Amino acid sequence: MISREGGNIRVLIGKAGLDGHDRGAKVIARACRDAGFEVVYTGLHQTPEMIVNTAIQEDVDVVGLSILSGAHNHLVPEVIKSLRSQGVKVGVDMLIVVGGIIPESDFEFLKKSGVSMVFTPGTSVESIITYIREHVKPKA
Repeated sequence: MISREGGNIRVLIGKAGLDGHDRGAKVIARACRDAGFEVVYTGLHQTPEMIVNTAIQEDVDVVGLSILSGAHNHLVPEVIKSLRSQGVKVGVDMLIVVGGIIPESDFEFLKKSGVSMVFTPGTSVESIITYIREHVKPKA
């Protein structure tokens, strides 16, 4: 569980790689905003390093990666490796969630890499919001 000191939960929605489809990422970003989260949206065509730099600069609690290109088994571990190299304790300091067209056969690999949850097409935005709220709590 991630503990947030004061303020709202901060979520980064990132689009890594050459994937040019961002409608789903924008829907999730808007839903997070409407749920009261502070949202940072990176825009398209970000490198893992760009996403990590933004996550650290913005002091986010959650990094949500949207990947539709099939490159999730490369891009997600790169983001996590880069976060760890910057001293971030993945799963303790920052929650990593991934959404997109991801085969169930890749879930275990991603979770072993440090991903907390994988959301696939058809997942309700409400369940994503609930998941984040259950895993990021304000410090009392």
